[in-house]
Amino acid sequence: MRLAAPFTDHPAQVGETYAQHMGVALSFSGTLFWAACAALIHAVVPALCEKTASNAIKRLHAQMQSRS
Repeated sequence: MRLAAPFTDHPAQVGETYAQHMGVALSFSGTLFWAACAALIHAVVPALCEKTASNAIKRLHAQMQSRS
């Protein structure tokens, strides 16, 4: 097994370099982090952030679908 395989095979399968794939994954991670924060706020005060997390997840889903 090539040492680089765990880092390069999947990005290559989706037409990206390692750095490009890392950027996209970090972007998704950041969006999910803020969606989780909004969900936590909503859990404590239900009148706040009513659709913030679900809207973020819908946007991410659409982005992922358009990339495949």
